[in-house]
Amino acid sequence: MRNRYLDLLRAIAIVRVVVYHSTGWVALTIAFPAMTVMFALAGSLMAASIDRCGPLAAERRLRRLLPSLWAMSVIAVPAMLCTGLAWDWKVLYWAFPIQDPPANGWGSMALSATWYLRDFLWFVLLSPLVLPVFRRLPKLSVAVPYVVLAVITLCGLTPHPIVRDMALYGGAWLLGFAHHDGMLHRLPRRRLVGLAAGLAALGAAWIATHPGPRGYDLNDIPLGNALWSAAFVLIALGFAPVATAARPRRLVTILNARALTIYLWHVPIIVAVTRIGETHGLPVRGPVGIGWRFAVIVALVTLAVLLFGWVEDFAAGRLPVLVPGGRPRRPAEAPVSPAIPRVSHRAAMGETVRT
Repeated sequence: MRNRYLDLLRAIAIVRVVVYHSTGWVALTIAFPAMTVMFALAGSLMAASIDRCGPLAAERRLRRLLPSLWAMSVIAVPAMLCTGLAWDWKVLYWAFPIQDPPANGWGSMALSATWYLRDFLWFVLLSPLVLPVFRRLPKLSVAVPYVVLAVITLCGLTPHPIVRDMALYGGAWLLGFAHHDGMLHRLPRRRLVGLAAGLAALGAAWIATHPGPRGYDLNDIPLGNALWSAAFVLIALGFAPVATAARPRRLVTILNARALTIYLWHVPIIVAVTRIGETHGLPVRGPVGIGWRFAVIVALVTLAVLLFGWVEDFAAGRLPVLVPGGRPRRPAEAPVSPAIPRVSHRAAMGETVRT
């Protein structure tokens, strides 16, 4: 049974990501920290998969994650090789991105969103090892990523991007574990709200006193981002309703079934639309520029979903469809047999019966 509330959160998160990348509105990062929410939801689903399938859950998750990347790589990698990307063995990271795969000039910007798949892959691989530790020491486990991030920030360290992101989003992934295990629901409501309020206050104070190059954009303020987002996740998941069997809205179903396709393709589409607009002297900033670009971006993302979204159905073992969420077909009714005449007792015994 699916939890439609979690589906709604994921749908909002993917829409918020596209709108933010299309407009650059900083307030969106504070109003809805989408990436942290997506990692938290993924952590909850990963814990459920491990409970069902054991360590094989990692293989199942990767099997659903990677085909959409491969579909994009089939187009993007040859295009980059033809425009100056040097061939070496690191190109294979486009098949299994445990490191940032190589990219040339335009590809570095257009394909920059692949960092999410890199981090997601590492979280999936580590989850079968981390979940038992979390269940033995839940509070300490959740605290560790935030402490590590605080040390990195306060000491001015520059660790590998994977280590940095594990610290930044690891707490959200573990809060997803906590949601799956019911720990957040078992917390007294006052304590949950108080904890969230304390984290939000700390995060807001850090954000206000340590603005980044784009002001209060949380993407530039890792520690403030982690604290503020943790508060958001605690409220969003701590007060989440239980799973229901209610039929979801069609749009929510489509956004969930095509979330990875939308995420992977929206950035190259935004980059292409913006560069074409600049080349032809069209406005790309301000209400007019944002307006026409967003309309074109939505149209092209929709086209990408129609062209490549079926890969997500294939990866999930579903029957590929052009647009998911349609009403299932009713099975054809069996033909009605002709009525069998009633036979009397005397006829059954071989006697002639007059009608």
